[in-house]
Amino acid sequence: MPQPQSVERVPVEPEVSLQPQDIEALALNLDASLNVHTRSHFFTWTQGLLQGLIHHEALICVLRCPESATWRVDSFSTRVADSTVFAAPLLRDIALVPRLVDAWKGAHHLPIVLPARRDGVLGSGAWVAELERIAATRLAVHGCHDIDGDANCLFLLACQGDSPDPRELCLLRLVVPFLREAWVRSQMIGGRHDDLPAPHGHAVITVREQEILKWIYLGKSNSEIGQILGISALTVKNHVQKMLHKLNVVNRAQAVGRAIEAHLIQI
Repeated sequence: MPQPQSVERVPVEPEVSLQPQDIEALALNLDASLNVHTRSHFFTWTQGLLQGLIHHEALICVLRCPESATWRVDSFSTRVADSTVFAAPLLRDIALVPRLVDAWKGAHHLPIVLPARRDGVLGSGAWVAELERIAATRLAVHGCHDIDGDANCLFLLACQGDSPDPRELCLLRLVVPFLREAWVRSQMIGGRHDDLPAPHGHAVITVREQEILKWIYLGKSNSEIGQILGISALTVKNHVQKMLHKLNVVNRAQAVGRAIEAHLIQI
């Protein structure tokens, strides 16, 4: 009598109950990702609004180039003056990305966490030294794959603190698909240039955004503005990120200055 074939068991993720604020933050980040068209847009979003969902010290994006079987790497961080320091060592160590891919595939394409130390998958090269310089203690890894199960991109989030809870890994799994779309869009020919005009209609500052700008000028926090206007702090934060994009600035102070120059708010 023929024996039944053994079936490889795929690990099941622990059940995670996301809170209403998690769902709202996901929706706000999804909406913000649709406004990403250049590298500077991607930087502003991932190092701004996205930090409220999954906090990280650096984000490293890895994309497979099918025509040459090589990898395109870019990195984003506010912890260092030049965030490309995380990309260059990764490209020089040609064995590191394949090791990361193998580790992720070995987990059946589920998010994994690797210790940011000089052994194991990460090795002991210059890249680990850069992670140590920003006091990163762990690396959260997730990506996307093709129909053959081969990775076509990876996202590496350098984080501090103890191991993440299942909620963080669940959020990472939900974020990566639109994170990939936004990054690829910013890397398209022309998208890497930050002097492109914003899509039609994005330059208009709404009445609500003008209200928020005025309260920012008066020194109010997102939470305080939310209480004044009867909306959540996350909604205020999303409006602020949109305004940074529309005004082509990187922080709240610059946004207020630009708005005053353009007579968008009365002081």
